[in-house]
Amino acid sequence: MRKTTIGPAQNALSSDANFLDLEQLAQVEISSECQKRPIESALVADSESGWQATGPGEQTIRLIFDQPQTVKHIYLRFDELEQPRTQEFVLLWRKDNEDFFREILRQQYHFSPPLTTQESEKYTVDLERLKALELRIIPDISGGEACATLTHLRLAAI
Repeated sequence: MRKTTIGPAQNALSSDANFLDLEQLAQVEISSECQKRPIESALVADSESGWQATGPGEQTIRLIFDQPQTVKHIYLRFDELEQPRTQEFVLLWRKDNEDFFREILRQQYHFSPPLTTQESEKYTVDLERLKALELRIIPDISGGEACATLTHLRLAAI
């Protein structure tokens, strides 16, 4: 019997070593952003404040890569500390040399502060020759006045 002692399990987001450097690899297009919480706050490793839209309604965040990428994992985190709401988001991707987006997934999540304030997701994907990744957020599917937020968006190639 071969045996090895390992340390305690670590959160996948605790180390940014495997994440793509989105600041260097891609440009970002956004439908809006609050001046105090710009999109960079959701994409860079050292930030916890995240991004926020300037107003209610559906929002789009699109990463367009300078060179096609391979992505194996997508990490998302949304936080809502103030108002109960049901949010929906859709992840889409576009291959290099294609003109259309393919849907990866669509998900709804209910925030119910103060008890349920965070949605954290890790998706395993197989995106080869990824040219663009799009995140569409409907912050309140009932049409309320909530503003979309995104605390983290991270991509990993391994």
